[in-house]
Parts: sequence; structure tokens; C-alpha cells
Amino acid sequence: MKEVKTDIKSLNRDEIAAKFVELNEPAYRVDQLLNWLYVRRAPSWDAMTNLPKALRAKLAEVFTLNTHKISRKQGSRDTTQKFLWQLQDGALIESVLIPANPSLYGERSDRHTLCVSTQVGCAYGCKFCASGLEGWKRNLRPDEIVEQIIATERWHDDQPEEMEKVDGTLKADRMVNNLVIMGMGEPLSNYDNLLKALRLLNAPWGGGIGARKITISTSGLAPQIRKLADEPEQFRLAISLHGATDEVRSRIMPVNKKYPVAELAAACDYYQNRKSKMITLEYILIAGVNDMLSETKPLAALAKRLHAKVNLIPYNKVDGLEWVRPEEEAQEAFLAALEEQDVIATLRREKGHDIDAACGQLRLKTERELRPQNVE
Repeated sequence: MKEVKTDIKSLNRDEIAAKFVELNEPAYRVDQLLNWLYVRRAPSWDAMTNLPKALRAKLAEVFTLNTHKISRKQGSRDTTQKFLWQLQDGALIESVLIPANPSLYGERSDRHTLCVSTQVGCAYGCKFCASGLEGWKRNLRPDEIVEQIIATERWHDDQPEEMEKVDGTLKADRMVNNLVIMGMGEPLSNYDNLLKALRLLNAPWGGGIGARKITISTSGLAPQIRKLADEPEQFRLAISLHGATDEVRSRIMPVNKKYPVAELAAACDYYQNRKSKMITLEYILIAGVNDMLSETKPLAALAKRLHAKVNLIPYNKVDGLEWVRPEEEAQEAFLAALEEQDVIATLRREKGHDIDAACGQLRLKTERELRPQNVE
């Protein structure tokens, strides 16, 4: 059986250094390699011109250096952009680049935020979401998570007006400086690969993205929320809540049957007590399901208990699903009702509504178009 190589972007600095000792290579070459991976975003071994050819040949024998291919892209340069990436096995995943905007999850305004996927498909079957309509295929490896950021920045590097001279060399600034882990898949069900990837992206020798600028979203896996609370990093937490009562939440989120609201809230209490960081409650407004003003009372009570803010998101229509977004008047009324109860809340008048913005929708459309048609 052919040995499966590890991608170099799945290894941390210590693991690479240990391999260089095995290869009898000098330690300074490690930093040269890391610079090529995370600063210059090299797409191939051959691009690493200050590494000896013999070393590049050794590395190519031992590791892969895979890159994501853009299968489709929607959005113009100054708006929200959705990337559909094709992985080495042909699987499709999405990332969404959100341009300069008042910060969604941090205290200060951000420059560019990237929404990142962690799985091919999703097993959790939220009734309003496109990501799980074709089922769960597999977890993403650490390098496949990391490469979404690097590939996005590599695309950015190819935009001439964004380039500048640094030490006489043409080089692009780091563009992605905020991450939200709420693309395709349930991040906390791919826990180990996710944490490995985020540590690579957080490390000063790697992505250099501050932990407080990384938000992990979960549909409510209570045990993993507690586990995340005990990690040393100060990652932020967002809960895909979408209903503050078991009756409403169970209707649209099957995960609530395993981890009902009371158990989820207890796990969030633990996280908040350990981290002392504000949690975000994501709440997609769906007409006739969870947008009634009566739903603001339990939502406000939960938000105040958890010292959380509420991010209201009007539903994005998904082909084949029955749900619709509320009228703008109903959205504004829901926001006002929360604010009257002294809850910190925002209504996302979202960018990207015209580019299959619902998570997983571009992938779903593409896979259905590529599927062989039945011929009589």
C-alpha cells in the first residue's frame, strides 16, 4: 500500500525542526522554509529559490505541498467574495472574504475577515443550512484549513495594485487578519485538526493572526465547548443558537436534542468563566419560525446570563428549502425589542446577499450542475 505523505502545512515549527535534524540540515533552513510557506505563500517547492535544490528534493520526497484551486469565485474586488476551492481529491469547500467593515467579533474595526470551512459537508443537518444537504463527506486536515487563508492571500498577491516594495522585493501585505470559523461543517466535531490549524495560523512564525481575532462557531457541542475553554489560547466563541427555547431550536437544529438549551448554556457559562470573554450568539431570523417578538424574552435572558451579545442575521434563501427571511420591518422590530431589554445586539445588513451567500450554497449549486444527468 502506498504511503500517504503529510502536507508540510500540517506541521508546526518543532515538528519541521525535528525533521530537518533527521535530514542533517542546518537549523536556519527551518525559518527560511516557514517564510516561504506563510509570508511568501510559495505554491511549489521550486518557488523556494533560496533553499538548495537537494533540500527541496528531499522535502518533496517526504512531504506534499498542496494548494487549493479556485473552482469558482463570486463577488467583485471591493465587496464580499466567495471562493469555491477544489481540493486534491476533487472535493469542494467554500471560504468567504469579507472586506473592511466595522468588526463583527472584535473590539476594533477589521481590515479583512475570512470565513473558513472545516469539513466537506456537514453531519449536523440544521434544517435551514445548505452545507449539510448533500451529507458529510470528511473532515479537513490541518493543512486544508490553513491553505484556505494562504490561497486567499495568494489570490490577493496577484492583484497588482495591492503590491508594494519591501526591502527591494515585490511583496504583498498580509490581508487576512481576522478569521471566523463558521464556514462549511461543524468546527468542534473536527476538534483536533481545527486546533492544530489554528495554532499554526496563530503562531508568530506562521500565520501571525492573534487568537483574539479568531472566532470559532459551533452549533452547540457542549462537551467540546468545555474542552475549548480549558485550552490556553484566547480564541473567541460564537454559538449558532437560532432559537432560545428547546421547542424552537429542536425544530430547526437536530443537535439540540442531544445538547438542549440548558446543557448548552451551562457549557457556555463554563467557557465564559474560564475565558472572561464575551460570547456571541448567532441568531438567523427565519420568518414564522423564530422571528416572533415573544422569542426575544428567552433570548434576552440567555444573553444576559452569558454576558453575550446577539448577532441577528436575516435568513439567506437556499434553493430547495422552505424557509424565507422576515421583512425588514420585522427584523428591525426584533432588534429593537432586544435593545429594550438591555441586550447588546446587532442586525447584520449583510454583504454578499447576491452571491449565494448562505454557507455551502455555491458548492451545492456547483455539484448539482456537475452531476451526470439521467439520459433516457
